[in-house]
Amino acid sequence: MIDEFAKQYLHGDLREIREELLGKLDGLGEYDVRRPLTGTGTNLLGLVKHLTLTEARYFGEIFGRPFPEPLPRWDDLAARGTDMWATEHEPREEIISRYRRAWAHSDATIDALAVDAPGHVPWWPRPDVMLFNILVHVLTETNRHAGHADILREQLDGTNGADRRRDAAFWVDRHAEIEQAARAFR
Repeated sequence: MIDEFAKQYLHGDLREIREELLGKLDGLGEYDVRRPLTGTGTNLLGLVKHLTLTEARYFGEIFGRPFPEPLPRWDDLAARGTDMWATEHEPREEIISRYRRAWAHSDATIDALAVDAPGHVPWWPRPDVMLFNILVHVLTETNRHAGHADILREQLDGTNGADRRRDAAFWVDRHAEIEQAARAFR
């Protein structure tokens, strides 16, 4: 009973955070969703593209259920990192659509398998896993990148893309309050 509860709970959280992540792109133009906003080039659309590969691979080949679209090999060093940004030939709609197809494939795997179904991750130090391990890993990875997306969105337009209850004046006041608290320790 706890196994099914855990599986459904983690899967529900994964479904929610996927939508949250895509919401970070709402209202932004093509340039802003592709723009490198850190020294390493991190950008919103690249995070979506990366998580597509993450879901497709972890809920696909790890359980002998390969994603039906081509993916770069995990051990192809030349392709490493290309999933973190979108080229000028990759439309936003195509990247988002592929992410949603990866979700559907992941959801089918999660629904079909027991939480203790065995899998194998050849690039992990302890490669023998269960669906539970992969659910936790992908949920953690998605949450991590959604946090990155919050910060990137804030750099672009001063919002996190989700909290529309507060206006710009609220955030100016909050920033000043936090700055004042920090200065107290100078």
